[in-house]
Amino acid sequence: MNAHLVSTLVLIIHWLIIAGLSIRVIMRRTPVGVSLAWLAVVFSIPIVGAVVYLLFGEKRLGRRRAARMAGSVGDVKNWQTALRQRADAAAPQAGTVGESMQRHAERVLGFPLLSGNEIELFDDFQSIFDAIVADIDGAEQTCHLGFYIWNEGGRTNDVVDALARAAARGVRCRVMADALGSKAFFKGKLVRRLREAGVAVAAALPTGPAKTIFARADLRNHRKIVVVDDRVAYTGSQNLVDPRYFKQGSGVGQWVDAMARVTGPVAAALDGVFGFDWSIETAGGFEPPPVPDNGGHGGSTVQVVPSGPGLRPEAIHQLLLTAMYSARRELVLTTPYFVPDESMLTAMLSAALRGVEVTLIVPARNDTLLVRYASVAHFDDLMSAGVRLALFKGGLLHTKSLAIDNEVGIFGSVNLDMRSLWLNFEISLFVYDARFTGRLRALQDRYLEDSDLLELDQWRRRPVRRRFIENALRLVGPLL
Repeated sequence: MNAHLVSTLVLIIHWLIIAGLSIRVIMRRTPVGVSLAWLAVVFSIPIVGAVVYLLFGEKRLGRRRAARMAGSVGDVKNWQTALRQRADAAAPQAGTVGESMQRHAERVLGFPLLSGNEIELFDDFQSIFDAIVADIDGAEQTCHLGFYIWNEGGRTNDVVDALARAAARGVRCRVMADALGSKAFFKGKLVRRLREAGVAVAAALPTGPAKTIFARADLRNHRKIVVVDDRVAYTGSQNLVDPRYFKQGSGVGQWVDAMARVTGPVAAALDGVFGFDWSIETAGGFEPPPVPDNGGHGGSTVQVVPSGPGLRPEAIHQLLLTAMYSARRELVLTTPYFVPDESMLTAMLSAALRGVEVTLIVPARNDTLLVRYASVAHFDDLMSAGVRLALFKGGLLHTKSLAIDNEVGIFGSVNLDMRSLWLNFEISLFVYDARFTGRLRALQDRYLEDSDLLELDQWRRRPVRRRFIENALRLVGPLL
């Protein structure tokens, strides 16, 4: 076979692959920015671009996993219905910030407002671990823990010790960690100790060369949930890691996190999210937690908002847009990874231009170089519209939070990037309570005190070469 014929065949195959994948990208109707970014990858990198798309371009959970999720949906909805019938929380008043958010969240995700909750906000890892260990030591029936990263060393060992003590006195203990985020944990000694103590351990979304063919490897369970006896629960940004022993070589300082400790009906709702995840990973049926008694009209009114690529992948993205467009006076956001799409950027710009005081707090140093450049590419537009940009210098600020008009607080595991909004399984609390939102704003103000505010004129004086790199990486932002 002559060289000319071979080259012609290769060229024909190349364009057939491009044409086929282009049609596939278009027909899947992903957000426009994501579709255009993938088309650019497929067209510009022969063969390799096609392989990368097939591995990472679609939200493939795997046939069996998708079937298990679909099979459990009915049981989850029945439990949510019972939860809704028991709940008696008054909806936010018409015209308030929370009114449209509450209706939107309940319609797409099914969790009702739950009143009668007490929320504590912890902003240092020692207090977080002290509280979790104390609650596990007080457990009488169940301890359920789900984390993206479980890392050995330091205070993490205290949690393992507490779980072993709980299992020894007959408490049913179940631990779930993401198979990729906690890869080292599953190969270490702590997981063996847990299993030997009688703690059930499951890996979420296991990966491997063979599995990659059928399921996308970077769809991860990014949730952080602790539930004890369906009476107390934790969620937020803190992984089960001691920051003194975690990523010390990354050059960004210790990770700075926050967690909410909730007592009241919301604990059972969070346990339902954990139970759904557990049923999928263990191929067991969904075991609904007991429907809690309503907490009365005191305390905080809270809505549990799980999200992920399984059932309503667009939900959290839409809900955060609803929150931003609902702001009338103030919008304060903290996130370690800020890579918005056009719709989220427009929502922030629109808020600032209509007179809302918008503040974005991000780490001065980030552990992901691509995200760092793609993030700052938006700073010029934001500051030009009046957004206040603060660079936190006390470590890698990992807290994910939004405070809206001192009325509603959003707190959990969701970053303001496309990975969190579209690809990861996340958990958030929507808290319709001025007292909690005030505490969240106080925490955000403490972050501001340890931050440098960017000045637009000074920012525009950065080198042209750096601006080019930032703008180039902004084009692939939808894929980060």
